[in-house]
Amino acid sequence: MPGSRSKLALEVARLRHLWTITLDSSAYCIYSWSVRSGPLRGPLANKTNKVEESPVVTKKEIVKTISEEIGLTQLKTKEIVQKTFDAIVETLVEERRIELRNFGVFEVKERAARKARNPRTGQPVYVAEKFVVTFKPGKEMEEKVRQLEAARREREARAAAAANGTPAPTDPASGGAQPS
Repeated sequence: MPGSRSKLALEVARLRHLWTITLDSSAYCIYSWSVRSGPLRGPLANKTNKVEESPVVTKKEIVKTISEEIGLTQLKTKEIVQKTFDAIVETLVEERRIELRNFGVFEVKERAARKARNPRTGQPVYVAEKFVVTFKPGKEMEEKVRQLEAARREREARAAAAANGTPAPTDPASGGAQPS
């Protein structure tokens, strides 16, 4: 059926935009889930027990949130957000580095040409030199991400305690009070 194939392709495209699979912070990467890629293979396959699905936040959703917070129309806010993105890209192209205090540093780096291996065939391949954009998060961002990890550990500890029928662990920062 030719129509069902295109419906499947549309559904895959829709799901690709809606969901990502985020690996634990030790992997330092985000993989987009797609029907074609299937389950993880290789050195990261053993990390699948730590995979969490989370919805992708789009520029449209960011614009909506900002416009509600500052009282501008979504159209005007979208224009401001797009101009900001354009300025970041333009600065990267011209200056090769942009530092945004309390956010992070974007930098253009040159990757040298190298020999690699095709993971499907195992054949050696030549990868040409190229420019890549790197991002190093600022201290504030790193701290907020660490707080996410601490909150996840706390939820897991409470869930484990509830499963064992023991009282939930206390948070030393709250003076021994039980988390609610």
